[in-house]
Amino acid sequence: MTAMTDQATPIDSMGERTFDDLLRTVEELDTPDGFKAELIRGKIIVSPWSKLRYYRPMRLLRKQLEAHVPDSHIADVAPILFSFPAAGRAYGPDLFVADESAFEADGRHADAEALALVAEFTSVSTRDVDWKEKLEVYGSLVPVYLVVDMQDREITCCWDPSPHGYRSRTTVSFGQELRIPAPFDCPIDTSGF
Repeated sequence: MTAMTDQATPIDSMGERTFDDLLRTVEELDTPDGFKAELIRGKIIVSPWSKLRYYRPMRLLRKQLEAHVPDSHIADVAPILFSFPAAGRAYGPDLFVADESAFEADGRHADAEALALVAEFTSVSTRDVDWKEKLEVYGSLVPVYLVVDMQDREITCCWDPSPHGYRSRTTVSFGQELRIPAPFDCPIDTSGF
């Protein structure tokens, strides 16, 4: 019997292994129901999916975004792994908007270049990674990154990626409206978060 914790747990590190080796290992892992595996800081991290209380804000955010996604894109919360080879990372975001063509491949991970938006909902165990590691990696490629800080009850929108990270960001408390920039150009009502 395998004991699983409520915390993210590293199970492997790069050592002599390449990014492709680790990515293949992540793809082949048989994680227990309710858990996901990601490649973070050169380690395979297995962590639980979000708690039930996160479902409502995830669903509300997805429903609001769906009406504004770019043509040929989808918004979803499915457990999909996106790879960032240049950064040596692979993440399974809590919510994403991506070009549908990314899902026509036979592999088990999608190319992160297909992403138009990523949203991460912080937990005690993932907050540091969501605010530092993922902010840096997403900030060089993904047009819009939303950090839904469940502990501080705020949502931050980062946009305008560059090689040095996002050039713009705004934060509002839950209950206030957040404007999402192009390619979405829409307001998000956070009153239900």
